[in-house]
Amino acid sequence: MTERQDVDLTAPLGGGTVPNPLSTAAGCAGFGRELARFVPLDELGTLTTRTVLPRAGAGAPGPRVVPVPAGVLNAVGGHNPGLEGFLRRELPWLAERGVRTVVSIGGHRLEDFAELAARLAGRDGVRGLELNLSVPGAADRGVPLAANPALSYDVVAAVKAVAPDLPVYAKLAPDTGTVTEVAAACVAAGADGLSMVNTARAMAIDLDARRPALAAGTGGLSGPALRPVAVHCVFQVHAAMRAGRMPAVPILAMGGVRTGRDALEFTLAGASGVAVGSELLRDPTAPLRILDELRAELTTRGFTAYTDAVGLAHRTTTTEDGRP
Repeated sequence: MTERQDVDLTAPLGGGTVPNPLSTAAGCAGFGRELARFVPLDELGTLTTRTVLPRAGAGAPGPRVVPVPAGVLNAVGGHNPGLEGFLRRELPWLAERGVRTVVSIGGHRLEDFAELAARLAGRDGVRGLELNLSVPGAADRGVPLAANPALSYDVVAAVKAVAPDLPVYAKLAPDTGTVTEVAAACVAAGADGLSMVNTARAMAIDLDARRPALAAGTGGLSGPALRPVAVHCVFQVHAAMRAGRMPAVPILAMGGVRTGRDALEFTLAGASGVAVGSELLRDPTAPLRILDELRAELTTRGFTAYTDAVGLAHRTTTTEDGRP
C-alpha cells in the first residue's frame, strides 16, 4: 500500500458525514462476518449489508454465480435471514464492532419497505437505509420499481414517513432508460442520497449444457464490464443536479470499482462516495487498498480534500451526456 498522505477523506452520508467515502456494495460482503477476517470493518466509511427482506428465504437454486469476461453474473434471489434474523443475529454483531451500517432493504410491495424501515429506525448501529428498488414490484406486474418514477416516489415517501431521521438512499438500476427521471422522483420524495447503480440484466450460455449458465436464466452483471455504464449514469444524474432539475444530494457510486483510479473516476463524474462489490470476491482486502490508492491519486493531483474532486469532470463539458 502507498504511504498515507494528509488528505481529508471525510465524505457525506445524507446530511451528516463519515470518515471516508468507501463502502461495500450490497451483496458481496454479506453481513460483514467473512469480510471482518480481512478488513477492520470500523475503518470503512460505511458497510452496506446484503438486502434484508421481511421474511427469510433460501434464494435461487444453483448455479447462482457465473464468471464472464470482465465481470460476474449473479442470480442469488432472496437469500437472506429475514428481518427477525437480521435483528437477532447480524445487527448486534455489527453494532458491537462499531460498524457504521447501512441496511439494504427490499420487498415486493410498498408496505414491505415501510415495515422494514419502521423496525430499523432508531436501532443501535444503523446509520442509514438503502432501498433496493430493483426487485420486481407486484404493483407494477413484475416491472422493477426502479423503472417507474411514480412507484419509486411512493416507496421513498413511505420509508421517510416512518424513518424521517434516518438517511435513506434509493438504489437505482442502470438499464431502465429512465435513471434521471427516477432519481428526480426519489429525491422529490425525500431521498437523502442515491446509490448508483445496481447490476444490469444479462445472460451467459453454457455451451456444453446448451442452456443458460445461471439456473435462473438471467442475472445481474457486475464488475469492470459495468463500470462505463455506471459512470455514465452517475454523470447524467449529477448533471441534472447541477442544472437545477433536481435538488443536489450525495451519490454513492458502484459498478466495477477495483482500484483507486476507478474510485476517482466515479468521484469526478459526481459521486461523493464509492462502494466495492464483486472485487471482494477476488480480493477481500480491496476496500482499504482502494482507499489508500484513492488517497494517493488525490495527492498526486494536488487535492487536499476528497470532496473537492466531486463532479469536477462537469467543468469541461457542456451537455448532460458529456459531449463537448
